[in-house]
Amino acid sequence: MHSLITAEGVPAAADASGAASAAWLLVALPLLGAAILLLGGRRTNRFGPALATGMSWASFAFGVVVLVQLLGASAEERAHHLTLWSWIPAGSFDLDLGLLVDPLSVAFVMLITFVGSLIHVYSLGYMEHDPDKRRFFAYLNLFVAAMLLLVLSDSYLLLFVGWEGVGLASYLLIGFWNWNPAYATAANKAFIVNRVGDLGLSLAIMTMFISFGGVSYATVNEGVANAGQGTLVAIGLLLLVGACGKSAQFPLQSWLGDAMAGPTPVSALIHAATMVTAGVYLVVRSHVIYDAAPDAALAVALVGAVTLLFGAVVGCAKDDIKKALAASTMSQIGYMMLAAGLGPVGYAFAIFHLLTHGFFKAGMFLGAGSVMHGMNDQVNMRRFGGLSGAMKITWATFGLGYLAIIGLPPFSGFWSKDEIIHSAFTGEGWRPWVLGGAALVGAGITAFYMSRLFFMTFHGEKRWTEDVHPHESPKIMTIPMMVLAVGSAFLGLALGPTHAIEHWLEPVVGEHPEADAVIGTLPLMGITLLLVVGGIYLAWRSYWREDVPEVAPRASVLTRAARVDLYQDAVNEGLFMRPGTHLTRSLVFADARGVDGAAGGMAALVGGFSSRLRRLQTGYARSYALTMLTGVVAVLGALWVIQ
Repeated sequence: MHSLITAEGVPAAADASGAASAAWLLVALPLLGAAILLLGGRRTNRFGPALATGMSWASFAFGVVVLVQLLGASAEERAHHLTLWSWIPAGSFDLDLGLLVDPLSVAFVMLITFVGSLIHVYSLGYMEHDPDKRRFFAYLNLFVAAMLLLVLSDSYLLLFVGWEGVGLASYLLIGFWNWNPAYATAANKAFIVNRVGDLGLSLAIMTMFISFGGVSYATVNEGVANAGQGTLVAIGLLLLVGACGKSAQFPLQSWLGDAMAGPTPVSALIHAATMVTAGVYLVVRSHVIYDAAPDAALAVALVGAVTLLFGAVVGCAKDDIKKALAASTMSQIGYMMLAAGLGPVGYAFAIFHLLTHGFFKAGMFLGAGSVMHGMNDQVNMRRFGGLSGAMKITWATFGLGYLAIIGLPPFSGFWSKDEIIHSAFTGEGWRPWVLGGAALVGAGITAFYMSRLFFMTFHGEKRWTEDVHPHESPKIMTIPMMVLAVGSAFLGLALGPTHAIEHWLEPVVGEHPEADAVIGTLPLMGITLLLVVGGIYLAWRSYWREDVPEVAPRASVLTRAARVDLYQDAVNEGLFMRPGTHLTRSLVFADARGVDGAAGGMAALVGGFSSRLRRLQTGYARSYALTMLTGVVAVLGALWVIQ
């Protein structure tokens, strides 16, 4: 059995017992559902979607059983290690295939399976008329299984298997309607950008093997104490590259907006509870490395700060409701990465905000899908307005998610985001002012662009086109939205004031230290709420009280830049794509004219020489006799000259 040392004084993982001993079922159930639907083909069309949904709920139900077991154990007994079989026995390198059931992984299991299952139910209505819905539900099950494997793995190598499985499933889901070239391009873009991040993760794993002789969490954590600072910083930065790719953090964030090409349930699944949170999980799971490499941790915090502002600015200018929500996701994941980079004072709050975000963002994405369902699949908010009367349930559930994300008390986002802002203002020197300032400004901008989205969609004058007749979605779509709205309203209240999340994660990330911010708690809270109210007021003046033009005005330079994602695609094309294309063409030319040309020229030379030499073989005896005579005369002549 491998032991796991998560932090100084934290006990090692014990052998799995009880429900934890069958934790493999969490992954196996949705994976089995995907296999049945993909291998069964059209024979499963009739029952396939219901089967996939049932498999996801079954995984959630078993996750509840595991959660209850951990809740009933003492803090020292909440980590269980399950060895399934010997995976890679290769000389001195012996890696078992095992799962780690602890408070961190179980928190993700509950979020993934519960929100994922609600999205499955919603999809039953949303994809009802799609002729390929059986394949869609198979991909959903495959995605959930891969994500569960990622968070339950007990080694970085097995995590990488789940990591790549998530990348594959997301590619299949984003490009599900690949008959549309734009959708296929978006899927390819997400896949390629994520491969850049995956290169960083794979190099980190290789460096771990070279430095520590293994890649299990236990081996790596035990080896950190004896590793050099340069090695730890290198590993930390490489892990950050992987996290940036999967969680759409600067500078690998360009794929996120285009990923809206997939069906709306995919957007909810990827942008709320699963794929984009994988990078946050990776950093928090690797906290032993970052605690020992403060420079790498600072890089994580800075990347998070830059990204939260980047996403917030982009969100202010988007008229596509799904792309505005995607920019919001980028910004909110930035908050989580910022918290994770703060070290022990931020780990628990990164996960706290991840959990609350999973509910309110999934609810808003499903709400956006409901709006599209009632508006003939339109996504331009300048063609919405006044929908609060026609879609009351969607308005109410979306509204609770909106109040949560902008951080108004007592809704969930207030408790989690406020803790991150407070933690960002701790420390010494310039860091609290830069990191805390970014978090504070981001809160104000978030209130503006989310209010803009909410007001443009549900309030103000009706700007509908003649062909739309808004109507509420069926219950199979609205019920999951209601459940998520309840979480948006009350989850933070359940976990925040009681400090339940810090106590729950303590066996994994260590005891949460009390740290004083450079600004007092109450003044900081007051400043934050003032900025939030200011953002709401500005949005109200511009997008509710005033008429919204149906065509976007030219606006300022910054707004025009934000509409094109601050030129991120142009930068990527100028710095990487075009030079890469020219380099590839140059290499192809050099290969064709140089390598292949040299090989072809040598072959032609040998062939030409051989063809001429072959003419000497005439087949006539007199020719051979003459050749022999010539040779004899030449030899005799040579001997005569020598003598």
